[in-house]
Amino acid sequence: MKLFPWLRPRTPTLDVDLQQRLASLPRPAALGVCSLREQRWVVLDLETSGLNLQRDQVLSIGAVAIEDGAIALGGQFERTLRRPEQKTNASVLIHGLGPSALAAGSDPAQALVELLEFIGDSPVLAFHAPFDQGMLGRALKDTLGYRLQQVFIDVAELAPMLNPDTVLREAGLDDWVARFGLEVQARHHASADAQVTAELALILFSQARRQQLDSPLQLEQRLRQWRRRALQPHGL
Repeated sequence: MKLFPWLRPRTPTLDVDLQQRLASLPRPAALGVCSLREQRWVVLDLETSGLNLQRDQVLSIGAVAIEDGAIALGGQFERTLRRPEQKTNASVLIHGLGPSALAAGSDPAQALVELLEFIGDSPVLAFHAPFDQGMLGRALKDTLGYRLQQVFIDVAELAPMLNPDTVLREAGLDDWVARFGLEVQARHHASADAQVTAELALILFSQARRQQLDSPLQLEQRLRQWRRRALQPHGL
């Protein structure tokens, strides 16, 4: 007799094709000592129904690949997820995702598997990465029963670490875009935000190389040191 079956996590039911595609995904690689230019990166941006990691959901996904030190032509991913039950609120409207767009979106399971295939074994860059990592991780678990394993690096940390003389209080993506004079065609759309984040990342990688940080592993190790030093004045 099974006690309290309602306490067991629900396992999503997937068709055979999606199960096979999930099983064939490459294992995410650890950060290595290849050069930043040699490493393939995926820059990710999510538009969500709000900022609550436990309650809100992913509405659209934008991703851009960086290969050979440049944004890959044709290496872009964009999906709006089908969320017909999503109520319209300020967070939804700012992304331009009305009821008709959400009702006509892609099947969430299909779109998430396609995203994982696009990412492959590459590390992921995002601005405020912990949020995107948390939201994507829950979406994958709830929709596919899949555990997110990719390495994430936060561009919002890379920028101040590599530019210690630039003082921007609680700087957001728009602040760093303005700091480097990047042109932005649109904002608050997942694909456009991923594109501009990728452009910012390339500038930061160039700065990192000038600071003798020329591998993903070196960059991640320096980030850990920078994070620890940032916490020290607060007595943590």
